[in-house]
Amino acid sequence: HPPPGSRSSICSLSMQHRGSSHDKADADCLDNMGRRRVTLGGAALAAGAVLGGDSVGAKVLAENVASPVELGRISSDLPCAKVLTGMWQLSGAHGYKPDKAKAIDAMKVAVDAGFTTFDVADIYGESEPITNLFRGKYPELWDKSQFYTKWVPMPGPMPREVVEAAVNKRLKRMGTDKLDLLQFHWWDYGSKDQYLEAMGHMQDMVKEGKIKHLAVTNFDTANLKASRDAGIDLVSNQVQFSLIDQRPLQKMVPYCEKEGVKLLAYGTVCGGFLSDAYVGKAKLTKKDFDTASKGKYYNMIEMWGGWPLFQELLASLKKIGDKHGVSVTNVATRWVLEQPTVAGAIVGARLGLRPTTDHTDSNLKVFSFKLDDEDKASIAAVTSKSNDLMAVVGDCGDEYRNRA
Repeated sequence: HPPPGSRSSICSLSMQHRGSSHDKADADCLDNMGRRRVTLGGAALAAGAVLGGDSVGAKVLAENVASPVELGRISSDLPCAKVLTGMWQLSGAHGYKPDKAKAIDAMKVAVDAGFTTFDVADIYGESEPITNLFRGKYPELWDKSQFYTKWVPMPGPMPREVVEAAVNKRLKRMGTDKLDLLQFHWWDYGSKDQYLEAMGHMQDMVKEGKIKHLAVTNFDTANLKASRDAGIDLVSNQVQFSLIDQRPLQKMVPYCEKEGVKLLAYGTVCGGFLSDAYVGKAKLTKKDFDTASKGKYYNMIEMWGGWPLFQELLASLKKIGDKHGVSVTNVATRWVLEQPTVAGAIVGARLGLRPTTDHTDSNLKVFSFKLDDEDKASIAAVTSKSNDLMAVVGDCGDEYRNRA
C-alpha cells in the first residue's frame, strides 16, 4: 500500500464485507471498515479548498487528521489490519484482571478506529470466548473484523478425531462456523510425522469449510519449508520480529518472499520497553516487571546486547520520533511494518484496563509517517553493534525448543 499522503485524490469505493475480495487498486483506497478513506495529502487539498487556498490552514487541518489504518492481506480473501490487537494479555500475569464487559467495549473502540484484526489463542485465557461475546453485543462490527486464533497442543498422536475435536472447540468457544486463520504451534520438531499428520487433517478441514486458512506460529525456516514441501498450504507464520530481534531477515524473510508466505510479527515493542517511558532510564526496578512479557523481552534485550546498548537505541528512536511527531513505540512498530513479507505487527493490549493500555490512539500514529533513509541509517548504526541472535538463540522460534 502507498504511504499516507501519497495520493492527493479521494478514493470512492464500495463497502468491503467479511470474506469479499477486491483488486489491488481498490485495496489501496480502503480502510479496514470498507469506508472511503482520505489520505493526509487529500485532506490537505480539501482543507485548502475549504479555506480558500490557505496553505497554512490546510497544513493545520492535515496534521490533525488521523491517518487511516493501513490494510494488509494474509491472502486475497483474508484482510489484516497492519497493526493487530494482541490478546495474550488476557491470559493473566499481565498486571490486571480482565473485565470481559470492559474488554468488549475496548474492542469496539479499536474496530471503530479501523483496527479490525485480533490475535487470540487457545492458551490466552478467555480471549477466544471474548470474541464470541463481542459478536453477541456488536454483530455488525464482528462481521467486519478478523480473529486469528492458535492451537498449541502437546506432542503426541494426531489422529483425525484429536485434531477435529480441537478445531471444534475453537469454533464453539469463538461462536463461529469457520475460523478465519488457525495458527498451529508444535513444540518438538523431532516428531515431524505427528505435526505433518495434524496439519494434513487441518488442511482437510479447510476444504470442508471449518477453517478459512491454515498457518503456523514460531516455526523455523526449515520446518516451515518441510511443511509446505509436504503439500500443506500455510499462508503465514507468526514469529518474533522487532528492532531487537531481526532474526527473520536472515532466513525466514527470503524464504517467505520466494514462496509468497506472510509474516505476522509479535514482540514488536518488546513488551513496552521500546517506548518513551524507558528513554534514559539507567536502571530498572521490580515495578518495571509488572507483566509476563516484560520478563520475556528483557531476557531478549540482554541476549541482544544489554541495557546500555538498548538505551542507545532508545535515544536514536526518540530523536526520530521527535522529528516525525510520533512516539518511540510508533517508530519501532513502523520499522517492523516496513520489512518485507510482514502483513501486520501485533501490539498487545490490556483491553479494558484504561484507554492508554488499549493503545488505539497511539497506534493510529503509526500510519502518519514513513521512515526515511536518514532514520534507517540512524537505527542501523546502533543495531549493528548488537549480538547476532541467530547465533545466540537460533532461528525463529528456537527459543521455545531445546536445540540439539
